[in-house]
This record gives sequence, structure tokens and C-alpha cells, in this order.
Amino acid sequence: MKVLLVGSGGREHAMAWALSASPLLTKLYCAPGNAGIETVAECVPIAAMDFDGLVDFAREKKIDFAVVAADQQLVAGLWDRFEAAGIRASGPSKAAAVLEGSKGFVKELCAQSGIPTAAFRRFREAAPAKTFADTLGLPVVIKADGWAAGKGVIVADTSSDAHKAIDFMFEGGFGESSHEVVVEEFMAGEEGSFFALCDGDNVIPLAGAQDHKRVFDGDKGPNTGGMGAYSPAPILPPAMEAVAMEQFIRPTVAALKARGIRYMGVLYLGLMFTKQGPKLVEYNCRFGDPECQVLMPRLKSDLLTALLAARDGVLKDIDVRWSDDIALTVAMASKGYPGSYEKGHVIHGLEEAGRLPGVQIFHAGTERRDGNIVAVGGRVLSVTATGKTVAEAQARAYAAVDTIHWKGCFSRRDIGWRAVAREQAR
Repeated sequence: MKVLLVGSGGREHAMAWALSASPLLTKLYCAPGNAGIETVAECVPIAAMDFDGLVDFAREKKIDFAVVAADQQLVAGLWDRFEAAGIRASGPSKAAAVLEGSKGFVKELCAQSGIPTAAFRRFREAAPAKTFADTLGLPVVIKADGWAAGKGVIVADTSSDAHKAIDFMFEGGFGESSHEVVVEEFMAGEEGSFFALCDGDNVIPLAGAQDHKRVFDGDKGPNTGGMGAYSPAPILPPAMEAVAMEQFIRPTVAALKARGIRYMGVLYLGLMFTKQGPKLVEYNCRFGDPECQVLMPRLKSDLLTALLAARDGVLKDIDVRWSDDIALTVAMASKGYPGSYEKGHVIHGLEEAGRLPGVQIFHAGTERRDGNIVAVGGRVLSVTATGKTVAEAQARAYAAVDTIHWKGCFSRRDIGWRAVAREQAR
């Protein structure tokens, strides 16, 4: 099969790496790709949001299957464009991607379906939003309703900060995504991610992971796209995975189907483990980043076969298997991230790091220039390692991190600390 993968980040490199091993694959293209993806796929210079260009390319090359990996393209309807052109694609559709495209929709679906989540209300005006925020206690969470590239959430520690956040959003602080605002109670606890695969009728579990959002050690500093992750996550043992499926994912897919929406593709469930039990934080309509970078090294089954089964409605006929090994990834970032950062510095030590035992390096923000690989993104690399324990995977990952350098690079030094502590306490 000829496959087109859309995207250019660490998640896409991990998926390209997995797809390239499929016995079904005859040719893998990636648009636009990066300096790491080009080692396993032919990269083509078409932007991920250039839907016309992507569809034209797929027609020209007679692509058999398109894999849309990222939220922005799915929410904007790229799956629908491919399918309308007669090209099978890994979904979901634009209608189903509302699970990521509207936080208010998800919260209301939870309320109507009895799915545990934080108390909330959805607003179109600032004054009532502020009044409701003042009833929830502190801290309080203010969210832009629409897609905001993972940046549309503000946790306010004071009433004044909550009011400022509400004004900021309604004044266009997050663009069109904040024409409606969701105000919800703050949930204290530990967060985990669980993934499932859906074909519109059938749903099968994939695996769990836990990521680290804050930029600095000790979970301090601003939120980022994710500074590292590991899988499996001790907070999601098999019994809790069953809860995730039966109390959250299956009711959600059924509720969508009752509304005439068939969900096909990867479904990402963010859970907060509170004193009252697990509650939904969010849904995403694709693999997470950096969670994908620890899921793909553990996947023993063929990724392409699984994605095709979800598209073709035959998930009941496949079995997805996982390695028992631990996978842990550390994000290496450019100085200044998640704010403004420098670009264009040459990265050294990649080959040496890649030769270390159990290590696989996934590129996120890289380009090849004049024979060198340079850093062009905020998160530049996902340095991933596997091991029999979290401590072993962590040690291998940091051995590789310490081999790689470019001007201003940094990473957290405590990825996996909760799981390591649990191992040591046994």
C-alpha cells in the first residue's frame, strides 16, 4: 500500500517509524515531515494545512491510505476532504472531532450521559461567567471552548485572575476558539492518559501513559505541549483501564452514535484521579504528543493494519498486542520554550545517542540544512528508551540526552519520577 502521513512533529515521526515496519507498506510519504522522518519516509514539501495540495498529491500518487495524525487538521476536516476525493483515511471526521474541537460540547455530553467530570458551565458573555466562577472556589479553571493548539486553558488562583482570564478570552486572547468560554471547578489529583481505537461501532483498548506538562523539574513553571512521558502508567493498571473503557469511552462513543456521529479513529481520554474517583479532563481525537513516542515502541502489532481496521469497520477482527517493557521519553527543547526561542542551531551527538541500548530518537522540530540537522522548533527531539523497569528506561533515556547538545538546549531531569518512586516503594 502507498500511505501518506500528514504532519511534522515527534508524534508523526513515531508513527512513521511504526508504519515503515508494516508488511502492507510499499511506499510511505510524509507531508511535510522533518529531518528524522526523512530516514523512514519520503518527505514532500506540502504544509499540513494545505488541504488542496495534500488531496492533489494523494490523487497524483494514487495514495491508498492517508493518516491524519494531528488535531488541527482533523478538527478542520482533512479526513472529510480525503474521503470525498475517494482516498481512504484514518479519521475521525470533522463532525466526530468535535470531541477536541469544543470543550463545551464534551462537558455537556458528559452531563447528559452520566460521565464523571468537573462541575462546569458554558458561557457566551463575560459577566455571568465571572459570577459562576466566583461560586466554584479557588483555584478555578477557565477554558476557551474551541480548538486552541493546547493553549486555551488558564488555571486562576484568585478571583481577580479568573475575571482577567475570562476577559482575556472574550476579547480574543485565543482567537476564534474563545468566542465561548467554559468555566469549571479545579480537580486536584494525578492525571493519566488512556487511548482506544474506534471504528464507528466497535471500540478496543490500546494503552495508557502519563506525561509531564510543566516545563521545569518538580512540575513547576508554565504548561507546555509535554516535556516527557512514560508507558505503561502505574496509575492505569488493567482494572482502571477497564473503568476507562466502560465508564468513559464506550458511553461517549455510544452518545455520539445516538446523535448520528460515528467516531472512527484514535480516541485519547485524559483522566484526573481525584479522591472521588477518576473524572474526565478532556478528550482528544488523535494520539498524544509525547505519549505517542512511548506507545509506538511498545506496540507489537502492525499499526497500519489497526488503523485500516478502524477505517473499514472491522476492529472486532483484530487483536492489538503490547510489549511488557517500559518506554520513557524525554523532550529536548530550545532555550525559551514554551515562549519565544532561538532557531537554527546545529544539533550534535544524534548518531552516538541513537546507538545506545534501547534508545530511539524521534524528531519534532528539526530540519536538514547544508548537511547538518538543526533545531527549528520549541520541542526539538523526543529521546525515547525502553527497559524492564521505569528506572532502567529513564537511565537509558538520560544517557542519550546527555550525548546530544546544541546551543541553549534543555530538558527536564525528572521524567518518570512518580513511577520510579512507586518502583522503589515496592
